[in-house]
Amino acid sequence: MSGFVTLILALVAGAGLGALYFGGLWLTVRRLADARRPALLFASSFAVRTALTVTGFYFVMDGRWERALAALLGFVIVRQLLVSRLRPAPEAAVRQEGESVRP
Repeated sequence: MSGFVTLILALVAGAGLGALYFGGLWLTVRRLADARRPALLFASSFAVRTALTVTGFYFVMDGRWERALAALLGFVIVRQLLVSRLRPAPEAAVRQEGESVRP
């Protein structure tokens, strides 16, 4: 396979790992308010998300720093997209006096 195609595939794999990691984080944060043991939920979610992501990066890079860099770029791109997409609307973030905001 050509080097360029390999780097594109690493970028896509990094984007997939980013979607897995940050999507899992988003789901975890949404469930924290209703969890009986929120610290356990957050810690276990962090451990699973991190283990999957690090393992994925290990296999994607296959000992090549170029692939690791491409995967990291895909990971960061997905992070930026999710942050901009899932950010609350400015009027929803402002609390009115006596009014509580709950997602």
